[in-house]
Amino acid sequence: MTAFSPKKLVIASRESRLAMWQAEHVRDRLVSLYPDCVVEILGMTTRGDQILDRALSKVGGKGLFVKELEVAMADGVADLAVHSLKDVPMDLPDGFALAAVMEREDPRDAFVSNLYDSLASLPEGAIVGTSSLRRQALISARFPHLVIKPLRGNLDTRLRKLDEGEYAAIILAAAGLKRLGLPQRIRAFLPPEDSLPAAGQGAMAIEIPSNRPELAAWLAPLNHLATSQAVHAERAISKAFGGSCQIPLAAFAQVDGAEMHLRAMVATPDGLRLAKAELVGASDEGIALAHKITELLSAQDAEEILAVCKAQSAD
Repeated sequence: MTAFSPKKLVIASRESRLAMWQAEHVRDRLVSLYPDCVVEILGMTTRGDQILDRALSKVGGKGLFVKELEVAMADGVADLAVHSLKDVPMDLPDGFALAAVMEREDPRDAFVSNLYDSLASLPEGAIVGTSSLRRQALISARFPHLVIKPLRGNLDTRLRKLDEGEYAAIILAAAGLKRLGLPQRIRAFLPPEDSLPAAGQGAMAIEIPSNRPELAAWLAPLNHLATSQAVHAERAISKAFGGSCQIPLAAFAQVDGAEMHLRAMVATPDGLRLAKAELVGASDEGIALAHKITELLSAQDAEEILAVCKAQSAD
């Protein structure tokens, strides 16, 4: 071990099975990079894990899943935190930064049901569970005869609610099911053309205190360039529209070498009003591409659509 290698690192993580899988994955990567480093995981329960009886958009949004982890880093109890990137607010608090974005898993939404093969096969009035206003809007636009109801809890809790008959089907991120070895629960993948993913979906991010340049250097080898380019473009679109759980917004970039294909969508929760745009450009100019997408959406009255969303969320 060189003098510049870490001797001990503590990873802060939510205690859900998926979050711990992600923290363990990062731990194993770090141990592989720095064999003499002791890497520990500090499991924590966040407010987002505790509040399960209300929609996330009603109780504070995505930041509820990361605040306690940031406090642990600020207090020096942990060095870094591992997140599902789609749970990370667009604006990090002062004193924190994203040090690495790891290679993306499958970014698609997954249709999960014990009785039906697809959304199209669900009968009128069938109850579909989702925690996402984005998914609610996209499903409602295509299948207005279905009933969309909130679905909270960790992945295992959501699957249990489906198995107990509370829902005819639920929509989950394919990445989580694959990471936990549950691909057999997926009855169908929803293609991006029908269910455009959320910004950062399927990607894992590592957050650190911004005053720890040595941490940034140690974690740099974990950053996956193509994924990082894609998700930063996606998050730029979301940030431009005040991206939060109160807004049905999708942003998805696919990077192929020097080329990026970027798509985005903004809608009302009922799916009756929808603006969408897509562009192809250079993968190293993703932020500029995102700004152009934002302008195209604004030309389709995206701000008015979002005003409707905010008014509805305030009711």
